Amino acid sequence: GNSVKIPYYLIEDKDQVIFVIASGKNGSEYNKTSGYFSNFPGMQTFQCLYGSGILLMQRNDEADEAKEFRVVTLNFGKQAIVPAGWAMCLANTGNRLLVVLRNSLLDEKFLDTKPVIEKKGLAYYVVEKKGEIVFEQNPNYLVHPQVAME
Repeated sequence: GNSVKIPYYLIEDKDQVIFVIASGKNGSEYNKTSGYFSNFPGMQTFQCLYGSGILLMQRNDEADEAKEFRVVTLNFGKQAIVPAGWAMCLANTGNRLLVVLRNSLLDEKFLDTKPVIEKKGLAYYVVEKKGEIVFEQNPNYLVHPQVAME
């Protein structure tokens, strides 16, 4: 059938998760994790172990419209912190695997994928245009905050 191949794997241990995201694209959009909001009361640390990519972070308002949007460029050894209450998504913009370690094994009760699924992703998609990495507005959002690079 025409089922979409999930381009990533999770390796879970006691209190850590490793995301392994294959290189490649779905149309013009780089392979990514499905994304979720976290109700986890603390910050989460992500560390890039291999490859290169982008960590997307988004904070919504009460109406589930995007309020803030941040991106962090990932390469070997880079660490990034996702604040409590933010959504995150990892995109592999390189031509090798992207491997990222998260320092917390999130209990399912902390994960909220519904806002992301309903709007088919975060406020921006990471796409390739003419060989460049571009942030393309997701039309399912009314508001597209400025992209803040970290």
